[in-house]
Amino acid sequence: MDLFGLLETTLKGLGYELVDMERTGQGRMMRVFIDKPGGINLDDCAAVSNHLSRVLTVENVNYERLEVSSPGLDRPLKKERDFARFAGQKVRVKLRVPQDGQRNFVGVLGGAQAGKVALDVEGKTVSFDLANLDKARLIPVI
Repeated sequence: MDLFGLLETTLKGLGYELVDMERTGQGRMMRVFIDKPGGINLDDCAAVSNHLSRVLTVENVNYERLEVSSPGLDRPLKKERDFARFAGQKVRVKLRVPQDGQRNFVGVLGGAQAGKVALDVEGKTVSFDLANLDKARLIPVI
């Protein structure tokens, strides 16, 4: 079963976006990070948690604890649309395979299209394949 796909479809029907999902402790704890236009509040997390509990029971997904929360200020970026949506913001990127001898970059996101992400690193544009992405997170402006 494609758990990520199940969660994504279910949440989309409720008006939320699945940002990320993790399973820890040999799959016993499941964390689901959600978002929606205008942001997430506690009532959103409670409503999604109640709904997902029922869906996961029906789909016979084994877990002991479910946590639902917002992605936070340092939101992870995973999909091409995430990189397009947050263009102009500062990000920290880690690549799977080094590019020009470097795996870690910090810069201003230039956007994404056709599977490529552009990043302005100290005035120089760095472009990498989305498939080479290991991790990417927004850097909060405080």
